[in-house]
Amino acid sequence: MEETVSWIPVEGMRGLGLSHQRGAASDVSPRMRLLSVVLRLAFLALLVIVTVRVSLPQNETIWTIYDTPGDLVRLLLGLLVCAWIAMQVFAAEKDDHSHRTWLYLGLAAVPFSLICAIGIW
Repeated sequence: MEETVSWIPVEGMRGLGLSHQRGAASDVSPRMRLLSVVLRLAFLALLVIVTVRVSLPQNETIWTIYDTPGDLVRLLLGLLVCAWIAMQVFAAEKDDHSHRTWLYLGLAAVPFSLICAIGIW
C-alpha cells in the first residue's frame, strides 16, 4: 500500500515558485524572457567559438591533423562538443525558473566567455 505524504502544504509550495499548474499566469515578464533567451544564445555562441578555437590543430592548417594523433582527437572532440551545443540552442526552456536562471547566469557567463574568447584568439 502506497502512503501519501500529507504533511507538505501545497499552498506553501506556490510561495516558493514551485507551482507548475497548467494555465497559471507566467511570473516572467516578456522583457525578462527575451533577455534570458538572448543571453543564453550569446553564451552558447561564445562557447562554440571558444570550442572551435581550442579544437583546431596546433599545426598550420586543418589538413595537417593526421600528422599527430592528438590533433585528430582534439578536432573530433571539438566537433562533438559543438554538435551538442548546437542541439542545446534549439532546446527551448520549459518553465519560468529556467528563464530566471539563464538571466542571472547569462549576466555573469557572457562577459566571462567573451573575455575567454578574446584571450585565446
